[in-house]
Amino acid sequence: MFELHHLTAQEQWDWLQRGEITPTELAWHYLERIERLDHGLGAFVTVTSDAALERAAHVESAVPRSAPLWGIPFGDKDLNPRAGVPTKFGSALMADFVPDASDELTLALDAAGGVSLGKTNAPEFGLPSNTESRVAPPARNPWDTSLGAGGSSGGAAVAVAAGLLPFAPGTDGGGSVRIPAAATGLVGLKPSRGLVPSGTGIDKLAGLVVPGPLARTVADAAMLLDAMIAGGDYPFTLRAPRWDGGGLLNAAVRGEGRFQLAVMTTSPWDDAYDVTVSDEASAALALAVRELASIGHGIDELALEPDPSYSPAFRTVWQAGASGIPAEGAELELLEPLTRWLVERGRELSARQLAEALAQLAAFERSVIRQFAGVDAVLTPALALTPRPIGWYDSEDPERNFAQQVQYTPFTSFANVTGLPAITLPVYEAAGGIPMGVQLIGRPGGEHVLLSIGAQLERRLGWHRRHPPQW
Repeated sequence: MFELHHLTAQEQWDWLQRGEITPTELAWHYLERIERLDHGLGAFVTVTSDAALERAAHVESAVPRSAPLWGIPFGDKDLNPRAGVPTKFGSALMADFVPDASDELTLALDAAGGVSLGKTNAPEFGLPSNTESRVAPPARNPWDTSLGAGGSSGGAAVAVAAGLLPFAPGTDGGGSVRIPAAATGLVGLKPSRGLVPSGTGIDKLAGLVVPGPLARTVADAAMLLDAMIAGGDYPFTLRAPRWDGGGLLNAAVRGEGRFQLAVMTTSPWDDAYDVTVSDEASAALALAVRELASIGHGIDELALEPDPSYSPAFRTVWQAGASGIPAEGAELELLEPLTRWLVERGRELSARQLAEALAQLAAFERSVIRQFAGVDAVLTPALALTPRPIGWYDSEDPERNFAQQVQYTPFTSFANVTGLPAITLPVYEAAGGIPMGVQLIGRPGGEHVLLSIGAQLERRLGWHRRHPPQW
């Protein structure tokens, strides 16, 4: 039976533009689904029904229909403050925090005409690659609820995969958009550092964290990213190159071009951890290679040059970034073991250690861009393993937990370190219909190439027609 959530975000926008449905009616549809279905999924931590309906009515009466997200529902990740709405950062430390101001990304999506339905689930301060905090139910994978949805934008991924939202924004500091997208059969895109005005990444330590879209289709991801790019002014002189081709949605819809690609199964973690690519991840990669070759793209192979400095430098920066979490004295006991370990190790670092780590990662960035210069995009597995079971991560031993994160997601963090755009695409179904994906990493400002290639694969493989069986 057809329902509104079976439409893509693009199709929903078209219906809204033609007056076949109103923003209020669309918001009601999704709010009803959230109320009925989310109790066992853990997609949302806060649902703002009254505020959403007020916002939808305001959009109908006061926002121009030309707004890029006019009337389309979305959810704010619970790391992005919205004025007057509890923002818990997945942590007992922030259980009572209600911000009096919204952050730049939230304001940008409002300016684009979107309608927020609430806050999507995130792990403590967005640090791990799963969404299983102590203050909210775990984000469960709609394809198999015994499995996790990845993190840290796990709630956003669950909401989109289960048809509780048409698309959702996330944030990505080491794979936090791409990991949950890959785990739940979605498209996840991390833009180039400096591309999105409301989240350039330039103000973050090592430039790691940027916002990005999670969506069922390549065009829907481009639609949301275009809205992110359009909102706000650039607060820095540095910005990523912009494709001057009529918006990224144009590239995603057209899906044109033949490109030179390289396939890579090495990662910068290989020297420090035992990284094994599963049969399912290999099968997804092989399928993508076959399809891309049949389209006419050139396919080479590439091995990342070993760099033993990457692992300790990334750990240092990750720990240093956590050191600023506002917990002192007895408040540290409110933090989960992994977060507390990162905070305490970060506060033990010297300025010299941090400076050396930042210099090493900057040198790594230059090296990778040089190594990738001969191709338009590099193809890797999205994840090394199938989606992990709920409770798989060690909740008491931080060192083991960190190692598990590396073993599950060895291919994502270095795109953040280098600032390169990267997209995950759900090309394959493993046993039981479990999604497995691949990742494409582009040149600086090369989002249009990734979206074009993604659109070509989507046409051939039709993942936009797949839905989890119960949702």
